[in-house]
Amino acid sequence: MSICFHARENLREELSNQDYILSFSCPDQSGVVARSTSLLAESGAFVTEISNYSDPISQTFHMRVVFDNRNLNTGELDFESEFKKLASEFQMSYQIRLKNQKPKILIAVSKYDHCLNVLLNKWKSGVLPASVCGIVSNHEDARKISDWYELPFYWLPITPETKKDQEGRFQTIINDLNIDLLVLARYMQILSEDFCERLRGKAINIHHSFLPSFAGSKPYHQAYERGVKVIGATAHYVTPDLDAGPIIVQEVRPITHETTAEQMVHLGHDIETTALCQAVRLHCEERVQINGNRTVIL
Repeated sequence: MSICFHARENLREELSNQDYILSFSCPDQSGVVARSTSLLAESGAFVTEISNYSDPISQTFHMRVVFDNRNLNTGELDFESEFKKLASEFQMSYQIRLKNQKPKILIAVSKYDHCLNVLLNKWKSGVLPASVCGIVSNHEDARKISDWYELPFYWLPITPETKKDQEGRFQTIINDLNIDLLVLARYMQILSEDFCERLRGKAINIHHSFLPSFAGSKPYHQAYERGVKVIGATAHYVTPDLDAGPIIVQEVRPITHETTAEQMVHLGHDIETTALCQAVRLHCEERVQINGNRTVIL
């Protein structure tokens, strides 16, 4: 549960038409939709977007609501207090935040910089609803890109002997910058189990295959050996199990028997960037909810 309301109850008088995102999940049960929407209506929240999903397998309920405060008849803190009671009753995991409060992201990259370049271009043009706070790399190749965008660059060269210490520095950077989301944009290092656990639900990786096929290293070469007719890219949450976290977005591209492994690598750049950028956007808009080892996109 996370609350990001401003502290002043009269905020609506100072800032008109502020948009909020409310998202929650809970055990599926009768009354959850009626009670939550009734509270919004009774509080004068003007709902502009609403989506929900009831999972019959996990028996969980997922909901996302966007509303503004043009007609809000109670203070934000009072609304939060009432919703907190409702959340406790229905065992909700929830978050409420201002829609324009952009999550802080940190991008990690190794040598392939195509995903990094597209992410930064979308961020700079205002398409990506996030605030990029810096770039981390185990190589210095991306420093010039970081300088171009006037972003902090953190060089963390990794060897088997320095891996533990460098992950400690990595975690310190995340903590110091108050990072909300780590984006592994072709960061070709396997994170330790402890690090992955600390990042659970807060780190997205792009893997250059249509998972669960061809996990691990050199997936395009694996795909070539198998003779596939489509190649894929998968954006997923990071977990201790390599390339096995909850999938957010997948993209594919058709190929033929004539396509070499090296050609697959280059053809795959477009679908990798598309999948990763879309996953980051969905996460930053609070549209993704983790449901076991699956995701619900609202």
